[in-house]
Amino acid sequence: MININELTTKELVNILDNPKTKIIDSRPIDAYNGWKLQNEARGGHIKGAKSLPFKWATYIDWIEIVRQKQILPKDAIVVYGYSPKQNRKIAQRFIKAGYTSVSIYNSFLDDWTVNKNLPMNNLKNYKHLVHPKWVKSVIDGERPTEHQGNNTIICHAHYRNRKAYLTGHIPGAIDIDTLALEAPETWNRRSPEELKIALEQHGITADTTVVLYGKFMHPDNDDEFPGSAAGHIGAIRCAFIMMYVGVKDVRVLNGGFQSWKDAGFEINTDNIPKKPVDNFGITIPSKPELAIDIPQAKEMINSKNADLVCVRSYPEYIGEVSGYNYIKKKGRIPGAVFANCGTDAYHMENYRNVDHTTREFQEIEEIWKNSGITPSKHLAFYCGTGWRGSEAWLNAWLMGWPTVSVFDGGWFEWSNNPKNPYETGVPTI
Repeated sequence: MININELTTKELVNILDNPKTKIIDSRPIDAYNGWKLQNEARGGHIKGAKSLPFKWATYIDWIEIVRQKQILPKDAIVVYGYSPKQNRKIAQRFIKAGYTSVSIYNSFLDDWTVNKNLPMNNLKNYKHLVHPKWVKSVIDGERPTEHQGNNTIICHAHYRNRKAYLTGHIPGAIDIDTLALEAPETWNRRSPEELKIALEQHGITADTTVVLYGKFMHPDNDDEFPGSAAGHIGAIRCAFIMMYVGVKDVRVLNGGFQSWKDAGFEINTDNIPKKPVDNFGITIPSKPELAIDIPQAKEMINSKNADLVCVRSYPEYIGEVSGYNYIKKKGRIPGAVFANCGTDAYHMENYRNVDHTTREFQEIEEIWKNSGITPSKHLAFYCGTGWRGSEAWLNAWLMGWPTVSVFDGGWFEWSNNPKNPYETGVPTI
């Protein structure tokens, strides 16, 4: 039986920069991002640690997740988290999987988070990616950490599917159809006048704290927009448009409705009425720089200081498929940088964890930088119609990248104009 060592803080510091050592954070991804779920002195994670929540240890494909994160049997493994018992169980799981150098570190709360000289990292705008307990506190009338006490509205987003809302939602949540904020003719954001009316009808002003989430529907469900991520990615699309409009405090529930269910909280089926307001409060849009259209997209293609970032699947990118039954032309915008979304137009698995939470931000950052996508440029993310582009944009915004936008028209609008250039096939260097 392989012995599991318990490291001291000094011993961990001495091996922290060793490339052969992999530090494993067994806490929930929300704690990894920066939430102080156990009232720790400092939020975030040990610098360089990989997120591998204890929750995932029950998944049948756990070892595939581990290998996908490039945590290999040759590595020296150190597991830390909130619970020494859970740390040991994760360590034992590694040993059973053939890892031969496995240790645990149980002084994270009492030592590492207290000592400001020990390196930690977090997701810069983590407070806008909230966790279920935070939402539950708001519902219970409490004022949780990182909440300013504003009037709060929880929105269950869907695309033409109130059934998804009425069959189960977070207590007190109202529903919002994505069509309230984007037009089906173009799938672009609606006009400022239309957006103002829509938000006022939902009771939302510029000073409202809005929490958005959706359901992850099965791709074979005819009642929902095709795709396993349709409901929740629609919530992220709504979050982008609300921020563009000027809602000052927009939050997204990490993992959507699935996270709420996994937390074991109450589910409600009542039809919660909306409470309209008279005035949104400010001129719309207050953050026009978050969205760009075709003229600016063309300028960015020719700029050394900007990139269009294509968040589509590879078959779409090389022109094998258009991605959608209502888009005829196949191909890509010349000069766009590829940022693979995943399998097809209806999935974002390259940006998601197995439990639908947002992927470890440093993994996304590494993938982007390997493709030449860096925070030093103005980046405009796009896909077919704006949904996947909005999710990639949210990741960059949460990381604190300074100048990020969504090219709202995407491939749909670009390809509809025969004068716009396009390419197909595997790109040549």
